[in-house]
This record gives sequence, structure tokens and C-alpha cells, in this order.
Amino acid sequence: MNKKQRAERGRKSNQAVHVGLAVNALLALVKTCVGILGNSAALLADGINSTSDVAYGVVMSICMRISSKPADHEHPYGHDQMESIAAVVVGAFVISTAIAIFWNSIHSVYELVTGQGEFRGAAIAALWVAVLTIAVKLLMTLWTADIGRTTQNSAVIALAQDHRNDIFASVAAALGIFFGRMGYFWVDPFAGAVVAVIILLTGIEILRSATADLMDTVPGKTLAKKVEAILERLGGVMEVEEVHAHRFGPYLVMNITIGVDGDITVSEGDDIATEVEESLLEEIEFLRRVHVHYHPVQAQNDSVTSTIAV
Repeated sequence: MNKKQRAERGRKSNQAVHVGLAVNALLALVKTCVGILGNSAALLADGINSTSDVAYGVVMSICMRISSKPADHEHPYGHDQMESIAAVVVGAFVISTAIAIFWNSIHSVYELVTGQGEFRGAAIAALWVAVLTIAVKLLMTLWTADIGRTTQNSAVIALAQDHRNDIFASVAAALGIFFGRMGYFWVDPFAGAVVAVIILLTGIEILRSATADLMDTVPGKTLAKKVEAILERLGGVMEVEEVHAHRFGPYLVMNITIGVDGDITVSEGDDIATEVEESLLEEIEFLRRVHVHYHPVQAQNDSVTSTIAV
């Protein structure tokens, strides 16, 4: 990926974050106000969810700005890991929000069932706001997910997942408001609890994906097969001893050890190593750098053998 492509990737990623932040801020304001004034626990819970979205959206924006900084002496591979850190922040905010909403909603249901609370159904405006939120979040999910697939930015992918699950949360809120207005008053706060569970599952999935990136998880078998297939086409590579791949945000840095004919010159061995490096950089997406080590082996056959650890 050249400098121009990296700049375009950063521009699209920032656009997804900033548009998402603006939309969530507007939805948070509308849903929270209408939820309170319209007497809907479900819509209020959804509004609190959007408020948390705004909070982590601000944090994500800061992290994305840091991740776009160029490499320096202390960070020779750049600052792209901040994208995964931003995704961890997203997951933490989402989970904490879910727990708070769930507790409050279940408490409201208990009060209604035991006769300690009073609820007479939400205003029709609350239902329309919930339906409008579904439509807006559907559009945001499709748009953000497309940018996430293009950029392979873990923070943007996490944001798309959150938009997607906001749809389910708003559907639950809309159903709760509808049945609450029909006389089943406990359904509205119960829908708030369902919203909380959906939010919780979203947060867990975001954390799982982000921590996998931070713990250097790579697509081992898939990557090994791809490297092996590429090197089999190159002349001069007699053996692939091992491949170590490390993540830096969405990018990979690879250390590879190959065996070459022991009778060739050092210069010829260097030419083979250069060809290996260029081929891997060209054919493996998001591979930023390759370090090739080579040593002499005895020629046994023309096939490439490998023991690959990634």
C-alpha cells in the first residue's frame, strides 16, 4: 500500500467515524428527550445507548488521529495499533452501558409486576422515533460496513457492528413501545432489558476481535498456504523453514527464512531474497514489510518444502 492509498484509507476511516459521531449525537438527543417526555423506558434505554456511542465516538476520533501519524524512532512500524485500541475502548463503553441499562430496565419491570410502579404507555411520538432510528441505522450500517471492508480498519468494522446492533435494539424498543400502548405496560421496560442484552453481545464481540489484533493473532493456516503457493512459483527457493507474521493494526510485517542452493554466490542469493520480498508484498494485501533470511541447503528436489509458524 503506497502513501496515496494510505492517505485515502485514513480519509475514508475518519469520514466513517465523524459521520457516525454526528448521527449518534443527533439520535441520542432526540431519543433521550422523547423517551423522557414520551414516558418510554425502552426508547430512553436506546437513547442512553446512543449517548454512549457519542462518548466512545469522541475517543475513537482521537485514537484514529493518532493512528494516522507516520512512523518514528519509537514506533518504527507506525501508530496503526491505535485502531485496535480504539476498538477496545468501543467494546468497554458498550459493555458498561449494557449493564447499566439492563439493571434499570429489570428494576422497572419488577416494580410494575409487583404493583410498586406505575406506567400508562408511551406517547405515539416515541414509536415514530424508534421506527425512524431503525431506518437511519440501517443506512449507517450498510455505508460503514462497506468502508470497513475496503479499509480493513478494525475500529471502523467495530463501528459498523455497533450500528448493526443498534438496529436490533431499536426494533426491540419499537416493539416494546407498541405493546405498551396496547396495554401490556411491562413490555416497554422489558424491551429495554432486551436492548441491553443486544448491546452487551455487541460489546463482547467487539472486544474479542480487538484483543485478537492486539495479541498478534494472524490468519495462520490461510497465510501459510498463500505464502507457500507464492514461493513455489519462484525459481531458486528450495525450502521455506519458517514464517513469522506480526500484526500492526490492519497491516502485517513478515520475517521469513528460506533455503537456497549452497553453490550459488551471495549476490545470487540476495537476488532470490529480493524476488521473494517483492512477490509477497505484491500479492499479500496489507503486508507492509518483509524481512527475508536465506541460507544454503542441499538440493533434493524441485518442490518447496516448509515448516511455517505464524
